[in-house]
Amino acid sequence: MDFAPDIQLPSLPEVTLRALEACHQDESYRRISDIVSADTALVSRVLALANSALYGPVAETRSIDQALLRLGTRRFHTLVLTAALRQILYELGADQWQQLRDFWRHSLTTALTARALATLTRYAEPDQAFMLGMLHNVGELIALKTPPGDTQQYYFDHQADIAAELVSSWGLGPMAADAMRYQQAIPTEIRDAGHLVKIISLATRLALSDAAGIAAAGTIFGLNEELTREIKRRIDQEVNGVAESLGIPLSDEYDASASNRRLKQTVLKQAMASQALDLSPIRGSAQECLAATVNSLTLITGLPALYFGQAGDGLTLLSASNGDTPDLTVAIGPAASVLTEAFTSGDALCLEGRLPTILDRQLLSLLKTPSLVAIPVKGDEQCAGVFAVGTDKDNSAQTEELGQLFSDKLSQAVATMLAGSGDGQEKIKAELARDTIRRQVHEVSNPLTIIRQYIYQLRNRLDDGEVQEELDVIRDELDRAGDLLLQISRAPDYGSPESAGSCNLNDELRQLRDLLDDSLFSGDDKTLTLDLCDESTDVAVPGAVIRQVVINLVRNAAESMPDGGDVFIHTLAPVWQSGKTWVELEIADTGKGIPADVRKSLFSPVRSTKGKGHSGLGLSVVKQLIDDMEGIINCRTGRGGTAFRILFPSAANKNNDDE
Repeated sequence: MDFAPDIQLPSLPEVTLRALEACHQDESYRRISDIVSADTALVSRVLALANSALYGPVAETRSIDQALLRLGTRRFHTLVLTAALRQILYELGADQWQQLRDFWRHSLTTALTARALATLTRYAEPDQAFMLGMLHNVGELIALKTPPGDTQQYYFDHQADIAAELVSSWGLGPMAADAMRYQQAIPTEIRDAGHLVKIISLATRLALSDAAGIAAAGTIFGLNEELTREIKRRIDQEVNGVAESLGIPLSDEYDASASNRRLKQTVLKQAMASQALDLSPIRGSAQECLAATVNSLTLITGLPALYFGQAGDGLTLLSASNGDTPDLTVAIGPAASVLTEAFTSGDALCLEGRLPTILDRQLLSLLKTPSLVAIPVKGDEQCAGVFAVGTDKDNSAQTEELGQLFSDKLSQAVATMLAGSGDGQEKIKAELARDTIRRQVHEVSNPLTIIRQYIYQLRNRLDDGEVQEELDVIRDELDRAGDLLLQISRAPDYGSPESAGSCNLNDELRQLRDLLDDSLFSGDDKTLTLDLCDESTDVAVPGAVIRQVVINLVRNAAESMPDGGDVFIHTLAPVWQSGKTWVELEIADTGKGIPADVRKSLFSPVRSTKGKGHSGLGLSVVKQLIDDMEGIINCRTGRGGTAFRILFPSAANKNNDDE
């Protein structure tokens, strides 16, 4: 089995159209997530992108929501937009559309059944069970878009192995891969298997609506026939409800032609390539600009990409979307490889059907794909550079079409940038300076984090109390340095809402998560969990203040659990109190609680319980910041842990005042 990293799979046009409309109308994240989660092709795309090298190393993915949060709202919207463009390229016959509709119904039925079984049998991750239920028969979807023949039959015959391989490559973990691999095992053989294996196996059987599934429920989980039939009845009702909300007819006859026409019209109205370019703002020289957009090209195609820019008489590799960029410069002539021929001819070229040169093989090795497409970017008078996009033989034509569209839009954007005014150039320089600062801060923060962890380990090995206290002082100073670096790296953009004293609380928390994870929760004994509401969390508070408050409280929470534990960050909006609208932030831990003698002067600058040399200013600083913004903070604490609840003034109050 040899697949490209992001397999291009068809969806029902009704699903893609509804997801596209939801994004365009800026519906809630939860609503868009629900639509995407109900489609195997879209789920596959989300997981492939979220676990690609484009976003760095990632922990095991446990749910679709987790993957979506990793992508972020803007990339999530762009993903849906580009999936819609791909969808209109599929030309399926009537029988194939009917098969795709039946596939969709079976996948959703399996996913909902898996989640119900997980809840009923007290499996800890019901959302994970739902996700795997959607993916269990992805091999069949691959087969449906494959021309009839031996290859298609192979995909049909090896669905379980295909699903296991893809699930593993998407970072879902070994237990998830096993659930795919053993989904068709005989019930008596999996009675003592892992919980997730049993859930997926039974869900796939119950989705078939036969007597064997009812019997398997008793064998695997000891469920009686009456309960099992009731579960199936409720799942069928839920599937019908989802189909009705998306406009998918579940009758025997299914004609997708009308929906497909609507989808094409909608996609043509939206500038896919321009949307992707927004993710990599055009700045700097033409070559800097082109090199920076390689990640946007990967986002559009779902495939790894390289960018070669002209440097003298050669082409130099300037950027790569799937890892480090090695030193590689090649001669433009003779034009033997697809890369150099695309540059000299100005035409996009596919490797498929050609005898690869040594350079072609080097590019395939870097891209880690079985084939590639070379897409030139035209300058004012000659070609400016070439993108090399990894693909496979089944998707070369689609990759070429998408890449060429992106290249055309990119060429126009570069031309517009070069024709800009002097003021625009000054803004570009300022942005580049900010980027340089951010990169330098990141490089300095890494050794600070390592030093901090070593000090913590050294402190625990020493019995000398005075030395421990001195080490605590050093850790405090490192924390202060880290806070200052964070504020420097987030130098205000005076055109942004933050400069006016407002920000989005959820966005700030998402940006802080990686920093907090790396510095305070890098071990196995402590975890940090974000539970962010779907409603607007715009607050009339500068982002710098939010970051200072959160870092102080989360650090205190982490250090209150020397033996390990959990920290939870929760947001809620809107909250109405005292005639105003607020956004609530709660930071809770599972530590031992705040000692009684400290509670009496909780928000006053007093001697800290951490030892000599600590000022105890952390909570007093937080209280002062909250008071300055006219917010509210309170605390509850006990043997079950401590929770701080903060009410930030909502930006909606200011908007209402302006009206």
